[in-house]
Amino acid sequence: MTIRVLVVDDHTLVREGIVGLLDSQADIEVVGQAGTAREAIDAIPTLLPDVVLMDITLPGASGLAATQEIRERFPPINVVILTIHDREDYLFQALRAGAVGYVLKGAEVQELLSAVRTAHRGDVYLFPAATKRLVADYLHRDRSDEERSTYDGLSAREQEVLGLIAQGMTSAQIAATLYLSPHTVQSHRDHIMAKLGLHSKATLIKYAISRGLIDV
Repeated sequence: MTIRVLVVDDHTLVREGIVGLLDSQADIEVVGQAGTAREAIDAIPTLLPDVVLMDITLPGASGLAATQEIRERFPPINVVILTIHDREDYLFQALRAGAVGYVLKGAEVQELLSAVRTAHRGDVYLFPAATKRLVADYLHRDRSDEERSTYDGLSAREQEVLGLIAQGMTSAQIAATLYLSPHTVQSHRDHIMAKLGLHSKATLIKYAISRGLIDV
């Protein structure tokens, strides 16, 4: 089956170079070109592409806005972003907009062709460094969620005691502040350390700083 592609880029020479490359492939046919997001969207009902190869920086509406509109109005069409922007914020915005591919203009030819073919199958294609960034972002968020869950597992009183410990108060001072016995404060402290997996006042303070419980 031939893959029908619409190429969207405002630089004529770049666009025609991409068209020539794609048209040289037996399984790919470029059915149209556009220099703006609006031209591309208006042409889709007539051209009926399978894949739209979309630049980000375009006159008028951006390629990211166009991607979102295409995915909302023409769900069967998959969009691959082809851009000079090697930036995480653009990558994440593109994925949120509904793009299934993100390729840099400095990529190898086979990488671009693989992106188009992968998008046609409905799968996701990202350049290798982008995949690493997504994994790193996921792991960071996962750790943050785990820390938040652990902190939320403390009782309200334990959270209060943790904040006062982090401020440098002794058990006696905390007891006086909260109208508790020193023994009760020590019990709360032991429970906090066990729940958080911490083993010293220094690690407690570092944890409190990371949670934003105290300012540095």
